[in-house]
Amino acid sequence: MLNKLIQFALEQRFLFIVLTLVLIGAGFQSFRNLPIDAFPDISNTQVQVIVNAPGMTPEEVEQRVTYPLETEVRGISRQTILRSTTKYALSVITIDFEDGTDMYWARQQVSERITQVLSGLPEGVEGGLAPITVPLSDVYMFLVEGEDYTNMELREVLDWIIRPRLLSVDGVADVNALGGEVRTFHVETDPDKLRAFGLTIHDVSVALSKNNRNAGGDRFVRNDEVLLINTEGQLKTIDDIRATPVATRNGQAVLVEDLASVQVGSLTRYGGVTAHGKGEVVEGLVLNRRGANGRKTVEAVKAALEEIKPALPEGVEITPFYDRSLLITTAVDTVRNALLQAVVLVLVVLLLFLGDVRSAITVGIILPLTVLGTFVVMLKIGLTANLMSLGGIAIAVGILVDSAVVMVENIQSSLQNADRKHRAKALSAAAKEVGLPILSGVIIIVVSLAPILSLTGIEGKLFRPLAMTIAISLFVSLILSLTVIPVVSSILMKEGGGKDNFVIRGIKAIYRPSLGWILKHTRPVIITAICLLVVSIFLAMKVGKEFLPFLDEGTLVVQFEKLPTISLEKSLKIDNKIEAELLKIPELTGAVSRVGSDELRLDPMGLNESDVFFTTKPRKEWTVGSMEELHGKIRKVLDQFPGVAYGFTQPIDMRVSEMISGVSSAVAVKLSGDDLDVLEEKAKEIETVLNSIDGAVDVQRSPLGGQLYLKLKIKQRELGRVGISVEEINDLISEAIAGETVTEVIEGNRRIPVVVRYPEDIRNASDKLKRVQVMGPNGQPIFLSELAEFVEVDGPNSIDREDGKRIVVLESNVEGRDVVGFVEEIEQALRERVELPPGYFLDFAGQFENQARASKRLAIVVPFSLLVIFMILLSTFGTARQAILILANIPFALIGGIIALFFSPFYLSVPASVGFIALLGLAIMNGVVLVTFFNQLREEGSSIDEAVTEGAERRVRPVMMTAILTVLGLVPLLLASGPGSEIQKPLAVVVVGGTISSTILTLLLLPAMYRMFEKRTELK
Repeated sequence: MLNKLIQFALEQRFLFIVLTLVLIGAGFQSFRNLPIDAFPDISNTQVQVIVNAPGMTPEEVEQRVTYPLETEVRGISRQTILRSTTKYALSVITIDFEDGTDMYWARQQVSERITQVLSGLPEGVEGGLAPITVPLSDVYMFLVEGEDYTNMELREVLDWIIRPRLLSVDGVADVNALGGEVRTFHVETDPDKLRAFGLTIHDVSVALSKNNRNAGGDRFVRNDEVLLINTEGQLKTIDDIRATPVATRNGQAVLVEDLASVQVGSLTRYGGVTAHGKGEVVEGLVLNRRGANGRKTVEAVKAALEEIKPALPEGVEITPFYDRSLLITTAVDTVRNALLQAVVLVLVVLLLFLGDVRSAITVGIILPLTVLGTFVVMLKIGLTANLMSLGGIAIAVGILVDSAVVMVENIQSSLQNADRKHRAKALSAAAKEVGLPILSGVIIIVVSLAPILSLTGIEGKLFRPLAMTIAISLFVSLILSLTVIPVVSSILMKEGGGKDNFVIRGIKAIYRPSLGWILKHTRPVIITAICLLVVSIFLAMKVGKEFLPFLDEGTLVVQFEKLPTISLEKSLKIDNKIEAELLKIPELTGAVSRVGSDELRLDPMGLNESDVFFTTKPRKEWTVGSMEELHGKIRKVLDQFPGVAYGFTQPIDMRVSEMISGVSSAVAVKLSGDDLDVLEEKAKEIETVLNSIDGAVDVQRSPLGGQLYLKLKIKQRELGRVGISVEEINDLISEAIAGETVTEVIEGNRRIPVVVRYPEDIRNASDKLKRVQVMGPNGQPIFLSELAEFVEVDGPNSIDREDGKRIVVLESNVEGRDVVGFVEEIEQALRERVELPPGYFLDFAGQFENQARASKRLAIVVPFSLLVIFMILLSTFGTARQAILILANIPFALIGGIIALFFSPFYLSVPASVGFIALLGLAIMNGVVLVTFFNQLREEGSSIDEAVTEGAERRVRPVMMTAILTVLGLVPLLLASGPGSEIQKPLAVVVVGGTISSTILTLLLLPAMYRMFEKRTELK
């Protein structure tokens, strides 16, 4: 089959040249249309239910909203995690599903389950499914600014001019509005005036609701013309509200203005935004739709904002402060530059080793053609161009030329002694001779990638694209090597030539005596190699473990947590003051703080919690050498603010961590149980232990209690005596204190809520609340203090639940050591120092979970892959002895990888593990090249000694070329410094170190072991 393909290509040279040109055109077109993102889509299928419960305390929301909803959705199939966060007036339930679950199926299942529960919730409580986004959907953030405008006016610009236009942009799931004030009409009723007219606040609410609508009266015909009939009773202005009739007394209408003051106000705020230490601002946050191209979405949003500018009020400006496309561009450029540099280095090495420009060109064209062909396949299968997928191509640059090198070198050797008459025949025979070995080699490397392709969870989503592009590019390279390379060789390469140049002669001059010495001292050399292996295993035990290296996104985020009882206004003031102090640090150019919950409630923070996004100067202008040093300078400032806990993170890192475990730190300790007081007590003990562990920084414990409540304990006997129900008391508190949106005033396309409530001075003073009067059945006023006992108590600020149990979460980042070792030390310390009551459990979450899962998976799949490779080798060589001999090269490849990792600043992470897996195929390929040629020489009549000596010397060039090309292909990744390079470097370190040790031991030790094993077989 392969021989026929090669022969067909040589007979149809013009056809394959045309097909090559078509491939080039299709490749460029595919690259232009290829979706580009910073990272692969690592999100799982996740559905959120968000329910707003105005006025309800966390415990009440948990009992009446969260628990019923959790119970209803718990039985959905393919569900993996069920967790919830309950705060004041808010419940957010998150349901994660298995990988591969269709998002729309999952949403339908959740929607069907919660419909009945939502319809039975208390009046005023409403909610539903969150927009179809992913945790990485925050792609663009901007401020709406204007010196002569209030935050209320700027918020109107965002809500009614900017947001509607951005929602029409393809790829935008929603636009979250944060900060500012939402304009409303406040109807603040006077209790004394209501009492004087014998009315209640509820009467005012009903009057406004019933006096604000138009109606259609169909039509009638007059003089053959149709007239449409409608009534106009809609409220249009604040004066219309004031003139709304509520009741009639003594033939006179009692209007709203007779009972209340009507003024412009704002809705109750659950969050706010400050910027640059200059006070409150208005922020817009663009959410990318799940599956949409993030880069195209951001570009389209920018274009839409440019279109909007002329329609904005004079002096209003849109100022972006976070742009995901910058990270996308920088990360992709990092890999692209490394790829281009690697291609140049590879071409130089080809020229030096082959010693012939024509041969070097023939081999060199495989690289651009393979890359372009890979782009075509990537577009067809829906694989985006990102840090990992392009990184796979960059890592494989040195390997991609191997097939072409073997093909061209064999053709060159055949043409060396061929004349013009027999040139075509010699070329065809040479190409067919290496077709099967090339195919076997590619299959072995692809099989060695199986463990990476089998990874699950976030590590699988992150690294599968890398393995897929390596496999795709190898197969593209294989097809080109069997077709296009022979065709180009027939055109470019001449008879004769192919002799060793000065580089190869120099290498052989060193290699020949070295191999001779090794062959004379085989046993001591083998013992030395085994000792090196033992030493490397010992070093491997000393290498720390982590999931992923710190990925510098280029944007710094600091999370604050203050006292639970803090008001929104005070929280904003503290953030503003901290911003002003932090901006004195020369590296920081801007700071935007987001306090509390966003408008869509996708990020349910409390009023005491903040996310601060920083903008910085270019790295070359920093006075510190690293992000860690900048963290240190920021810590010194933050430590000056007592009562403010903080932690460092980054936009994507924060969302990914929250998606995985519900927390945003490297390590989280979760304590689950039922009693909030016990959870609080034990959480304090755990916090003490965490702070004592070496490497723990930014330790945070969210206090369960600390929130003050003014509870009105109803006196049931008094209610029965006066004939008033509990519902009447609840309605009064809900309407008068919390306020109720009873209707809307429509101004063009804008809808302005109308809120009825008591004046501010009554709502914010407990002594005045006690004197609020309730109307009895006979119209007699009764003080609220006579019907309820007013008690101030301490209660929960928020309640987190996971899999049906209450939990408290303690978070910590890790500095100066590996995460896995850090967690192991915590587990040991907690077992010794914290005693848990029955029914209470500890669980650990964070990045190390993924590391442990990946390690378990690889421990199963890697041996299976080696077994498959062994079977391939067995079928290739027909003897288990030689198959085992080649597999024995794998441990020696690990020696260099382990030593390189030990002396590098990196830990054993998933990228490093991927590097070790990639070494499997490379190490085996070197052994296959040598053993195949040894066997070939023996079949031609050479003795074992002659076959080993001559074969090793003649194959030193392809083995050295493979090694050097692989190493040089990775050097640009080792030297890269842009965002994303942190993930590639551990992989590159391992592969470079392993390739060096594997090549040395393959060229020196493998021939000696081959001779020893084969001679023993002959003797038997």
